[in-house]
Amino acid sequence: MASLWSKISAALPSHEEQFPLQFSDKVESSVVEMLRWARQQLYSHTASTSPVLSAQIILDISWEKLNTGTWRHVDKEWRRVYSYGCLFKVAALCRDGPSEDEILQAVKTCDMGLLMGAAIMDNILQVVVRILQREIRKTGADEGVEAKRPKIASPSVPAIREEMAVPRIKCPSLESFKTNYLLPLKPVILEGVISHWPAFNKHPWSIDYLRSVAGCRTVPVEVGSRYTDEDWSQTLLTVSDFIDRYILNKSQTSQDGVKAVGYLAQHQLFDQIPELKEDICIPDYCCLGEGDEDDITINAWFGPAGTVSPLHQDPQQNFLAQVVGSKYIRLYSPEDTDKLYPHQSQLLHNTSQVEVENPDAERFPEFSKAPHLECVLQPGDVLFIPVKHWHYVRSLDVSFSVSFWWS
Repeated sequence: MASLWSKISAALPSHEEQFPLQFSDKVESSVVEMLRWARQQLYSHTASTSPVLSAQIILDISWEKLNTGTWRHVDKEWRRVYSYGCLFKVAALCRDGPSEDEILQAVKTCDMGLLMGAAIMDNILQVVVRILQREIRKTGADEGVEAKRPKIASPSVPAIREEMAVPRIKCPSLESFKTNYLLPLKPVILEGVISHWPAFNKHPWSIDYLRSVAGCRTVPVEVGSRYTDEDWSQTLLTVSDFIDRYILNKSQTSQDGVKAVGYLAQHQLFDQIPELKEDICIPDYCCLGEGDEDDITINAWFGPAGTVSPLHQDPQQNFLAQVVGSKYIRLYSPEDTDKLYPHQSQLLHNTSQVEVENPDAERFPEFSKAPHLECVLQPGDVLFIPVKHWHYVRSLDVSFSVSFWWS
């Protein structure tokens, strides 16, 4: 523990005058003065309990700004202030022989800065959290209870009729994929194109591996079987708590697996936890798009059996790569949108009102007339979902998928 602060301080500028604190006029001068005072305390060699208080004041002020109005109207300057507050708090927690609990609190503080703040000082919070994680692995502070193996009930797998099955093709050339599937916007399952991922070889993804790499990290979790449910909500949990509460704890779900479901679904996970991003690769076929690699959105989808994504459509091309577990997926052409009864509200206009596997024929009489394709996506499969194609997804067991949205 004694060397932890030396490792963190080595990642910081060596002198106070090299520590940047430049803000626009949108940040009040009193807040800038508080930031400068916290910086001075950071480089002071005098023992004091006030650095934690200074950092918390900065966090409280900026948190209020982050939660006033809609997120898109939050000025980036205040997100930067919040990140500085997180950095100062982490330094205060770790400076004088921190306990294991204080180190875990410092990790959570870094994660809050990575989730809610903006990058500062060459993404210093990412550097610091890696230092903290290495310290935690040495102490075993994130091991928690002995890992239990989830008992997976036999999933309800619909019989896939041949005439409705999504076609499969093994490692098509770029030109073949473009001509036969991308340009005509036809769904297809690509086989053998991600078998080289470290997630299947060097670091096979499993519950134990995810816990070892990211167990102590705080992430957003969706609670509810689907986002259209009235009781759907979001919360923050560590990955280990999420696994214990929603993946391993059978009491959290009903027999059909659709109540009190927790689902880790977010696009920031791989930026927040680079160790996981290093285990995957962007499919080569994305190079056929108009943008560059920075324009590709990578999403993580991790949850238990019974988790449902209602029938919906997305505004970009999508490669859905299955890494762990399996999923039942049904696809509808955008040409049949009028038979799929989208919600009338602007918020859910891209989502169908129909419960796909148990449709109400009286309310939605045209739904049964809409043709569809379907499949069961297995580990190693990559499903191409063309732009605007409607798709419904149900996890058949504990599942981890990665999607790539591109234009």
